[in-house]
Amino acid sequence: MSTFPTAGFPIIGGLIPATFGKIIFVDSGRGSDGNSGLTMKRAVATVAKAYDLATTGENDVICLCGDSTHTLTSMLTVAKNRVHFVGLGVGKRHYGQSAKINMGLTTAATDIATIKVTGIRCSFTNLKITNTNAVGTNAACLYTFVDGGEYTSIKDCEFYKEGYLATTLAAEFVANGDSGQYENCTFGSLANYQTGTTIRPAVSFTQGLAGTGLVARDILFKDCTFWKNAGHINGRHVYGANATDIERIAVFENCTFINSVLSAAVPAQCVAFGATLTVGQVLLKDCVSINNTKLSTTTNVFVSGAVPTAATSGIAVQGA
Repeated sequence: MSTFPTAGFPIIGGLIPATFGKIIFVDSGRGSDGNSGLTMKRAVATVAKAYDLATTGENDVICLCGDSTHTLTSMLTVAKNRVHFVGLGVGKRHYGQSAKINMGLTTAATDIATIKVTGIRCSFTNLKITNTNAVGTNAACLYTFVDGGEYTSIKDCEFYKEGYLATTLAAEFVANGDSGQYENCTFGSLANYQTGTTIRPAVSFTQGLAGTGLVARDILFKDCTFWKNAGHINGRHVYGANATDIERIAVFENCTFINSVLSAAVPAQCVAFGATLTVGQVLLKDCVSINNTKLSTTTNVFVSGAVPTAATSGIAVQGA
């Protein structure tokens, strides 16, 4: 495998991008927040410290070691521009990445997620991002990742939210950003049984969850997988509560929506909204559904595939 030097460090398998900015290393087991973070041997111990060392607009890269969980004690708000987070490990994964960022138990009402992005052109690559904050500990911590930024790029990441399985609009991921692009990612869980009749999606488009006035515009999900273990037909993989939750367009290209074979119910729709979309549209292009009734029946959600009808397009057929 070829390597190319960047600021004195090898770029292995394309994980660490070429940059004029700093490369900051995080090692939760062996690092120290008293270190510079500028070499692997002088790694800092926490993601929060690495972010503090990053300079907005300089394309600094934060590299996380892949042999432990990096735990946050409060929500990481990424308000700086052009800051990039990369999980180190052998190969890129669709799920089960070696480098993991988790939100533990917190009580602050401001800790709504593990990570919240409001900056411009930030990116996340090869990371598993989770939230294990308990319902009885922090009722405000409803999400794992909240994107309210602009041109956020996320590749090869998994998002998982433990608990809050019967909480309306709790979700692994909130898409309220402008021109976010999410590729080869996994959202949700096939194992966690979602109880009750409430709509608890893996991805929520409901405007304002990331902050007042924030809404999804020109969004792309490509080659992504959505997992669910539904307890009621109200189960949704993707949901928005309002008619104006999408502005302009949101595209799902070559995505897979899977409801566990062990689930107690079959969701009526994979992608749905609480009202007819009025200022935006959704395109489901070459998508596949397993154990869900329909991809969508919401007006202004369009389905494109071999058989372009909402009732039959993209429905996987039982093998002989």
